[in-house]
Amino acid sequence: MSKKTLKQLNEAVEYLKKKYKHQPEVGIVLGSGLGNFTEEIEIEKEIDYSDIPNFPVSTVEGHKGKLIFGNLSGKKIVCMGGRFHYYEGYSSEEVVFPIRVLGLLGIKTLLLSNAAGGVNPLLNVGDIMLIKDHIGIDMRNPLIGKNIDELGPRFPDMSEPYKKDLIEKAKMVAANLQIEVKEGVYFCVTGPTYETPAEYKMIHIIGGDAVGMSTVQECIVANHMGIPVFAMSVITDLGLREDHTKITHEEVLHFAKAAEPKLAAIFKELVGVL
Repeated sequence: MSKKTLKQLNEAVEYLKKKYKHQPEVGIVLGSGLGNFTEEIEIEKEIDYSDIPNFPVSTVEGHKGKLIFGNLSGKKIVCMGGRFHYYEGYSSEEVVFPIRVLGLLGIKTLLLSNAAGGVNPLLNVGDIMLIKDHIGIDMRNPLIGKNIDELGPRFPDMSEPYKKDLIEKAKMVAANLQIEVKEGVYFCVTGPTYETPAEYKMIHIIGGDAVGMSTVQECIVANHMGIPVFAMSVITDLGLREDHTKITHEEVLHFAKAAEPKLAAIFKELVGVL
């Protein structure tokens, strides 16, 4: 990261502050097929990514490409209707640029969501998995390069990447809503190919419960900036299939949309107790 990047971040933040005068408390990132969650928000301002200086533009189906400001459960929030992925050809620095912007806008908590493939046999399609940790060794670390001390330390601690108190609050919320949730470790890969059977087996053997192509880089930069993180996966497919059927992006979007009401309910109530 360079001083040029800091300048670009400040340009984006200044533009957004002119468009929306309130400081959001919570940042939310919506994964593939989860864009309808925005219907839960009392929207005050929508801004296309393409209008924000230096902002990337989402290229993947299932990602709306808007920054949404408004109210949810009594709090000011900013929601990314669509995220950016390393496999789209963006650098790691570009992938996390929006998270940096949300941090500089003043968010106090970051909530992440994604669609993921289950590799733990105890997970089923449609399950909600609270992410308790991640493995990101297959993903380029977004902090590689010169550190900008204004944003965070050179060597940030990652002993609690997803805050335990937020996980406990989410479990309480889910219990009150009578929604069953699982907990697990999210393994991040670059994509865009889905994994081979041997890769799925390896991921499970070394400690992964679910696998996806996002979230980890966002979590890293949020921790770098001192922002507490909570994340959930919707299990949209199973990596170790006995019937050997193929996985498609359309299938992932279908099952993400089917499980979305559960995720939306948890996010909505969680924001209220933050």
